[in-house]
Amino acid sequence: MTAVATERVFDGVGLVQRQYFTWTEPLTLESGKMLGPVTLAYETYGQLNAERSNAILLLHALSGDAHAAGFHGSAERKPGWWDMMVGPGRPFDTDRYYIICSNVIGGCMGSTGPSSRDPRTGRPYATRFPVITIGDMVRAQARLIDALGIDQLMAVAGGSMGGFQALEWMTSNPERVRSAILIATAARSGTQTIAWNSIARRSIMSDPRWRNGDYYGYEPPVDGLALARMLGHVTYLSEPALEQKFGRRLQHNDDLAFSLEREFAVESYLDYQGEAFNQRFDANSYLYITKAMDYWDLPGRYGNLDVAFNRVTGSTLLISFSSDWLYPSAESQAIADALTRRGRFVEHVDLPGIAGHDAFLLDAAAQEPIINAFLDDVGC
Repeated sequence: MTAVATERVFDGVGLVQRQYFTWTEPLTLESGKMLGPVTLAYETYGQLNAERSNAILLLHALSGDAHAAGFHGSAERKPGWWDMMVGPGRPFDTDRYYIICSNVIGGCMGSTGPSSRDPRTGRPYATRFPVITIGDMVRAQARLIDALGIDQLMAVAGGSMGGFQALEWMTSNPERVRSAILIATAARSGTQTIAWNSIARRSIMSDPRWRNGDYYGYEPPVDGLALARMLGHVTYLSEPALEQKFGRRLQHNDDLAFSLEREFAVESYLDYQGEAFNQRFDANSYLYITKAMDYWDLPGRYGNLDVAFNRVTGSTLLISFSSDWLYPSAESQAIADALTRRGRFVEHVDLPGIAGHDAFLLDAAAQEPIINAFLDDVGC
């Protein structure tokens, strides 16, 4: 019998291509330092309408990138990080909207970051890369939106650190944003979040292979980055979710081994998460991006949220999750309350469940009708 090759069938947006925009004019950072030239990697889905009024900018979280949806090739087994939300008939409907997603500066997925070549030395920046902020990320994105010929975005949308960026867009470029969708996020990084990030950075910098950041061309600090990812991943889940998925189940044995080796299924799961992360992420980028997250403090910059939201002109949708203890629902409610006090249109929906912070990436079904209705009201 002759085997017949079958062509893979893709749903959603299907095959997509990463694009790059580079400008030579230096970007002035909040630190006062200059960064240039700067490249942003980005992807687009759908078509920009004649009025250029249907563009939505998706903003990724810490470990995300420009690849929000679809596949880069037939061999790729896993689609983009928000694929379930992007595509024909999905909340970010590519039959109606022009969707844009870019990798942040400081990242390692095609945008200028610590692993990029420093034009002054011809070597990777490493820790000579300047410290960046959420505001710097948004300023770079604004240049991309300019290059695409878009004066005003229909919406900005993101979860976690993506929500930070959306809030920055709302307050620093209010005239360019008609609406915002903020999911599982906060207006500032709290002390506990800073503490978790500090431990994660210390784990990387304590790895002897880190070499003060100059590990390019050598074995990278895989143990440190794996530990950072394992720690972070625990904060993305809830205790009920971990209990339901793993409980106290042993991975390989029926009985306790009375050994210091890993025995529990949850330990093996975290090992896998750490090892997999090393295959796709740069340790120095993890340092720089978490530092930018720690610096995030919108009320601190303006004095309070009410003053910050005096600048907001568009409507806002907030989605939070009852089991999220990294950015609890109270953080979203505080944003909603401040917007309400300023007379701005805002809707806040707190969704039940046990998934924890990662619910914004996992619980699509609950979010779909809420986002659909909101975007319908905003219109193109």
